[in-house]
Amino acid sequence: MCKVFFLFILIINLCSINAAAISARSAVLIDSKVGRVLYEHNAYEKLPMASTTKIMTGLLACESGKLAKKVRTSAFASGTEGSSLWLKPGEIQTLEDLTYGLMLKSGNDAAVSIAEYLGGNIDSFSLMMTKRAKDIGAVNTEFKNPHGLDAEGHYTTAYDLAIIAAEAMKNETFRKIVATKNYSVPMEGEDWDRALKNHNKLLWRYDGCNGIKTGYTKKCGRCLVSSAQRDGKELICVTLNAPDDWNDHEELLNYGFNNFNLKVIAKKDERITEIVCDKYNRKVGIICKDDVNVLVDDDDEIEVKTQIGKIKAPKKKGSPVGKMYVLCNGEKVLETELVTESDIKKLPFLKKIYLDIKNIFS
Repeated sequence: MCKVFFLFILIINLCSINAAAISARSAVLIDSKVGRVLYEHNAYEKLPMASTTKIMTGLLACESGKLAKKVRTSAFASGTEGSSLWLKPGEIQTLEDLTYGLMLKSGNDAAVSIAEYLGGNIDSFSLMMTKRAKDIGAVNTEFKNPHGLDAEGHYTTAYDLAIIAAEAMKNETFRKIVATKNYSVPMEGEDWDRALKNHNKLLWRYDGCNGIKTGYTKKCGRCLVSSAQRDGKELICVTLNAPDDWNDHEELLNYGFNNFNLKVIAKKDERITEIVCDKYNRKVGIICKDDVNVLVDDDDEIEVKTQIGKIKAPKKKGSPVGKMYVLCNGEKVLETELVTESDIKKLPFLKKIYLDIKNIFS
């Protein structure tokens, strides 16, 4: 009996997480694919985020389409305090190399160079950052600089930072950069390169880790955003002001992987239904535009709803005609487009007359 009781307690401990054991002032764990919150602790408190700011800076760089362009470092950028690539005034680097230096070495000088190149100056680029955050849904985030050094009015929440990170990880170039452990950037005027080692220790110590960014200032404390994938699941974890951040992330990621299973709702191009599209009884298949998967635990109740509008010819294959909604415990966690499986061609005039006459006498 004692052995059974001990085993029961052990299972409970393995499948739960003790919020008091998490060192972070604020923390959140989400399903990267759909943004569902799997764990939260003060996740909506506005806090400064140190160099995790650079996730947005890096995303805008990757989205710019200008990574191959050459950027000249200004004296102002070169003199930026804190962690640095030691860029020299007038030094020329590609935007891509600056982004590697930004995300791996956390170069503040690289951040300012990127901001000046893409936005003209720090203030204008910060407005670009904030607008992009709002577009994602990070409505409780304001950026005042591209690097995360302490500044009045520069803040986010753990939840906002998680959905910003999830958006960034949709960009394949960004994913590649933040998963890179080591990289070299040319040192202008020297016969050797800058050797960059990623500051994110989880890339080495946590199985499946594929990003993202560390951060620290005395005011902010230790900040960390991590991403990891296993068995088709991808999780994003954020901690702000966490003295024991590496262990916090390992515990939170383990909790997510151990307690939530991937439920396949529908696969990309899977036929959901068939709809009559005109009075001639022509039908068209309705399919999912993307894979529809959610992470669920044993207690979750999943409900799937579809909403399809009127369909009129002509329509090309892949035309959007409705939505599929996935609800978990009554709350919407995912929506995806439903599209036509094939072309719906407009009937020739004479064909319509023939069918109309046929219907009259049938």
